[in-house]
Amino acid sequence: MTGHRFERVTGRRGLRDFLTLTDGLYADEPRFVPTPRQQIRRWWRDGVPMYVLRDATGTVVGRTTLHTDADLDAKLGRRCQLFGLTEFSPSAAGPLFDAISTHATPGRDLLFGPVALLPNQAGGVITSGHADRGFVDSAWNPPQYPDAYEENGFTRRFVSDTWICPVPPPAGPASGPGVQPDGARLELHRGSTRRLDEQLGLLRGMLNDSFAQLGYYTPISAAQLRRQTDGLAYLLDESLLLYLTRDGRPVAFVLCVPDISDFLVAVRGDLNPVNQLRLLATRRRYRREAVLIVKGVVPEFQGRGYQRLLSEHLHRNLHAGGYTALRSTYVGRDNPASAAQYRRLGGRPLHGYTFYAKER
Repeated sequence: MTGHRFERVTGRRGLRDFLTLTDGLYADEPRFVPTPRQQIRRWWRDGVPMYVLRDATGTVVGRTTLHTDADLDAKLGRRCQLFGLTEFSPSAAGPLFDAISTHATPGRDLLFGPVALLPNQAGGVITSGHADRGFVDSAWNPPQYPDAYEENGFTRRFVSDTWICPVPPPAGPASGPGVQPDGARLELHRGSTRRLDEQLGLLRGMLNDSFAQLGYYTPISAAQLRRQTDGLAYLLDESLLLYLTRDGRPVAFVLCVPDISDFLVAVRGDLNPVNQLRLLATRRRYRREAVLIVKGVVPEFQGRGYQRLLSEHLHRNLHAGGYTALRSTYVGRDNPASAAQYRRLGGRPLHGYTFYAKER
């Protein structure tokens, strides 16, 4: 790493350098959607270790976090050094990855990332589809990023795809939930900004149950969910949060949000109070496309068509709301059932997607 300095961010000047690196790397690049700066600042205040890589002139040419998570260690059966928010200029990839390995916490035998802060939250690298822009809660990076990781000894983990689906007019009358063949009563519910905290609590239980079998997923706590959905209430389109109850028990759900990617690009990820007011005042402008954040069915009720029923009502609501496309965050290629649902809707894979791991 001759000529480079790897420094932990300890003050506001370093944090500013961390935040603004992407302004230069992605200048005039509308396909890259930055992580909101307020989220990064919150992680820094919470003690997430953040680092910048400087070249011989002192210019920041790379950045990353270096953090750990006991739940993911238990899930993978390894002591992982996680890294995330990882960006670099072309010549800085080797020095940055060397620094990540050198500064890993002692006893950590696997580098894993990029994750922000966990793979079930955000992160990843796109490996194809670079001509298509990124979007909220998903990654976009230049085509050389996968080569840089793999030339430095990283291998792909949890290979996935993001998806995009058209929103055509409904083909016929909507299916009703009604009474099931076994006599159970199925009811459809939609989001409510007034009851959002309560509804997110219901979703958290279903989310943890339905995703428990996935290799990368660790349970989301109530505190984590609050942080991840901070500010959701003023953006929520209530018709895009749907869930089913079976005799009053929540069993399936889907959560979409309007795609504000263009706004985030325009303000370089800075959702300060003034920009939040601007977004609130113009939010109707960002209801042309939506992003499917997460969906699931409680395991004991999978295979009964509940997700298909939710998808049907979701697409009706999207069309009624004037949306023309639905994007989905990454779906593992080992999860063909979810992919089949998108294909039935006329969807196609958008970006190849992966995380990376490297033995130490």
